Order: sequence, then structure tokens, then C-alpha cells
Amino acid sequence: MTVSGDDVRALALALAKTTEQFQWQMPVFRVDGKLFLTLPENETSMAVRCPIADRDELVLAEPDKFWIAPHEVMNAWVRVRLSALDDLDELEAIITDSWRQAAPRELTDPTR
Repeated sequence: MTVSGDDVRALALALAKTTEQFQWQMPVFRVDGKLFLTLPENETSMAVRCPIADRDELVLAEPDKFWIAPHEVMNAWVRVRLSALDDLDELEAIITDSWRQAAPRELTDPTR
């Protein structure tokens, strides 16, 4: 299956309070103003929030799918090659996880 930047865009924008902007010469997605996803490399990859320990495990386990950009080594971000994703369910899970890390608590915990 081939995953595209349009697939990323559709899934990201379906999440509450998400907006798309163009910054740093690429599309960026924010939830309630907080960055959670970028589409660099001509929309052939995406950068998402990921705790550093989890990120390092992902890169070690699946280096063809995940990598760390040199300028993001000290930050909780990981790059994902869209062409390496298994399906739209995997894409949706990755995007939603990144969104949850950036979203305000009232969006991620409806009991509050």
C-alpha cells in the first residue's frame, strides 16, 4: 500500500482542533496551536512527536520505517517514511498518538 501526504493531511485534519499551516517550507499541523506533525521531504515522510525512549526503540526495530533527523536528536520527534507504512490503520495510529501528546487535556480526557 502506498501512503501519501494527502492521506496524512486527511487523517490529521479529522482530529479535533487541528489546523494546517505552511511553515519552514513545509506543511505543519497543530492542535490548539501546538505542533504535532510536519510533512517534510516533499511529503514523502512525516515527523511526529514521540518520547525519546520509544523513538530510539522504533528506530532500532524498524530503521527502514523510522529515523531521526540530525537536528531532532535531542527532541522527542521521529521521522516516518510514508512508503514503508503497512496501511492506513498504522498511519492513523501514529498520527493520533502524536496528536494526543500535543493536545490539551480536555480533548484527550473527556472526563475532565
